[in-house]
Amino acid sequence: MEGLQSFEHLSGTPGEVGSKARMQFQMGKRNIEMIETVTVRNLPHEFSGTYDAKGVHNIVKNYFKAIDDKTTLYTTDQEFQFKGFMKLIGALMPGAFKKQSMKYLHDFKNFAEKN
Repeated sequence: MEGLQSFEHLSGTPGEVGSKARMQFQMGKRNIEMIETVTVRNLPHEFSGTYDAKGVHNIVKNYFKAIDDKTTLYTTDQEFQFKGFMKLIGALMPGAFKKQSMKYLHDFKNFAEKN
């Protein structure tokens, strides 16, 4: 993920339901701290979680379906919930959150297909 500076395990068994990790991002001049909580681990079909940053709660559901031996359909459902000042930002700039999410999805696609 572009901008990811660090990923620090906080609690639980890494990657398992209930585990938490701190993620630090550098986005331009802003440093954003996010807490990831794994909510579903049903591999290879689903891996989902929540991501909490100041004023933003993001629910991310990731689904994987084998199409054939070399192709997987990846579907994601994301919901952003805003609090405080971020409600205004979310209302004025909803495209910014969609654009950043799409950037991460394209980065993941490139990683999966090239590695």
